[in-house]
Amino acid sequence: MFPEYDVIVVGAGHAGCEAAAAAANLGSKVLLITMNMQTIAQMSCNPAMGGIAKGQIVREIDALGGYSGIVTDKSLLQFRMLNKSKGPAMWSPRAQSDRMLFACTWRNMLEQTTNIDLYQDSVKGLLVKNNLAKGVITGLGHHISSKAVVITSGTFLNGIIHIGEKNFGGGRISEKSSTGITEQLIELGFESNRLKTGTPPRIDGRSLNYSAMEIQYGDDEITGFSYLETRKIDPSLQLPCYITYTNTQVHETLKTGFDKSPMFSGRIGGIGPRYCPSIEDKINRFAERDRHQIFVEPEGFNTIEVYVNGFSTSLPEEVQYEAIRKMEGFENAKMFRPGYAIEYDYFPPTQLKHSLETKLIDNLFFAGQINGTTGYEEAACQGLMAGINAHQKVIDNQPFILKRDEAYIGVLIDDLISKGTEEPYRMFTSRAEFRTLLRQDNADLRLTEKSFRLGLGSQERMEKVLAKQNNVKEIKSVLQSLSLQPDEVNDYLQKIKSSSIDEKQKAIKLVLRPDVKLENMIDQIPALNAKLKHFPKDALEQAEIQIKYERYIEKEQELAERMSTMENALIPESFNYDRIAALSAEALQKFKKIKPRTLGQASRISGVNPSDVQILMVYMGR
Repeated sequence: MFPEYDVIVVGAGHAGCEAAAAAANLGSKVLLITMNMQTIAQMSCNPAMGGIAKGQIVREIDALGGYSGIVTDKSLLQFRMLNKSKGPAMWSPRAQSDRMLFACTWRNMLEQTTNIDLYQDSVKGLLVKNNLAKGVITGLGHHISSKAVVITSGTFLNGIIHIGEKNFGGGRISEKSSTGITEQLIELGFESNRLKTGTPPRIDGRSLNYSAMEIQYGDDEITGFSYLETRKIDPSLQLPCYITYTNTQVHETLKTGFDKSPMFSGRIGGIGPRYCPSIEDKINRFAERDRHQIFVEPEGFNTIEVYVNGFSTSLPEEVQYEAIRKMEGFENAKMFRPGYAIEYDYFPPTQLKHSLETKLIDNLFFAGQINGTTGYEEAACQGLMAGINAHQKVIDNQPFILKRDEAYIGVLIDDLISKGTEEPYRMFTSRAEFRTLLRQDNADLRLTEKSFRLGLGSQERMEKVLAKQNNVKEIKSVLQSLSLQPDEVNDYLQKIKSSSIDEKQKAIKLVLRPDVKLENMIDQIPALNAKLKHFPKDALEQAEIQIKYERYIEKEQELAERMSTMENALIPESFNYDRIAALSAEALQKFKKIKPRTLGQASRISGVNPSDVQILMVYMGR
């Protein structure tokens, strides 16, 4: 019934969809197995993509040829560029998505991708022979052979849902959990543990009083996520979001359910996300605060369902209902379904290589929440990399690995496999030491050529990058050569309350001023307008960023080059750490467990001191 596939992807969430698309577009014959064809690319929690650091990841996925950016652009109902008041390293795109349109668009794109077969069934186990993954065993008893397997199980591995004192098996509300895989992997020698996440109640938008809330509009200009020309809604058609707040009455009502809370009673053993805590956790940990911000977000253009961002909870349903109706604007709220917590298995990611292939079983890859991450964006980028590397392994090519100074994706994967995680891992800009280099605006310049050489990035993408590079070069050349007289620029400078000039000055020197915007200069100064008005906006923005932040960028590049010495110092896989008597006991234990690939990775392992790395360097002859 089934042919032998090159790659089987288990699970069709954000990680699974990207993995299947990447492997298939590289030429592998792919089978994507999902327990429910109607929930492909389901946005299980917040109907949004992007945000701080996460938006950078989505742009990197797009630059590499992934689908998440395109799907988001085609399904967004509101777009905002966050942190525009800060430097460009902090700018982060975020889109509110139409939940149903997002999933539908993903499925359509997968169905139109050559080399992907879809099949609805559960996966109960793996076909493993001589420590090599050879396929999967399904719930219907099929043994399906493949050359590589990518597991993207999300929250489904032995998932348990908690609502107050009630608990029942499930990977998502009204969807059964997955069993068998964890048990087999433990038998094969893997270490497993439990994590927890949660989601808020869904509310009938017709029952809300929006006039009592703060309104939050989208941007007047929609930049979007994809570097390709994708269809986006007109900015005037964006749906607004709203902001309200909890209050002391809400908090007191929530506290009445604490004795029945699965989190406080100990019925939940898994650790939850530190940076997205439940509402009961927030009022318990931050008892001094009398209110917390709540974002009221529409689920789609054609539904009245509303997502209550910031009110994640697993308290009893009646407590949720009473508490939420005490918030301003929610006095008459009707609940579609309660919030809940879900506890699930994950496998500490120190058991992986940088390619996301497991160390114990060859040709077996993990991506997404199975690795301890949280968030669609973190899952999607892992899926993309696992799909790429599963294909690379099948055709006997070297793995495709991104370094920490090349992409947030590289930071995320290196963090996971070098440091591990005991709580759901979320990406932040602060995790990246080279964030001035890793901006959302230049992901195409950083990554598209790599993807193109790999065979995933299209000719169209490569041509757009080359055109952008040439445009930026020309813009900078014009600004370096053009001298402006005082009478040409002083009116503009006075308007923006910047110091006037007394003698002619190169345009590029004016652009260096923090209060000067290149786009405004072009509009206000005829000499500049004549030379630069025909250039695309993204090229003008890129040129301005490179000019204003040149010294910062150069410093980070110099630091990255100095650190590359450590990153390029490979440690042999067979290296015998036991013969280094001077290593601390913790460093010896961590080195033997994680088996760092380079001295750079060794230096980032938790519990390893600089002296341990220096000792290791001596024994490696450095």
